[in-house]
Amino acid sequence: MNFHTRKWVKPEDLNPNRTLFGGRLLEWIDEEAALYAIIQLENPKTVTKFISEIDFRSSAKEGEIIEIGIEPVKFGTASLTLRAEVRNKMTREIILTIDRIVMVSLDENGKAKPHGKTEVEYVKDRLEEG
Repeated sequence: MNFHTRKWVKPEDLNPNRTLFGGRLLEWIDEEAALYAIIQLENPKTVTKFISEIDFRSSAKEGEIIEIGIEPVKFGTASLTLRAEVRNKMTREIILTIDRIVMVSLDENGKAKPHGKTEVEYVKDRLEEG
């Protein structure tokens, strides 16, 4: 699993219990999944279709640094299924896991668009080809 994004838990990210608000964390995960899928599928019109059960295992407190990990699970015809894990950067304690986030590539009319991808590609490799 690649952990590309780190977030610093600030006062505005907290719930009434003074721990990280789950909705804020899900917003960060959804954005990370979208960015990952857009880059992999090379289509800025990529959207979230489905998020499976969310397993909150622990919480994060103000001042802690968390990191968001995303990894591909399956390439569909017009979709990319991802898995997510969030952990405390310093302790490595798992905060949350999501087994399936399905992102779908869309055409200019908002319909599912086949992407032709079957495996992870790295931008650096694309640049070296051109």
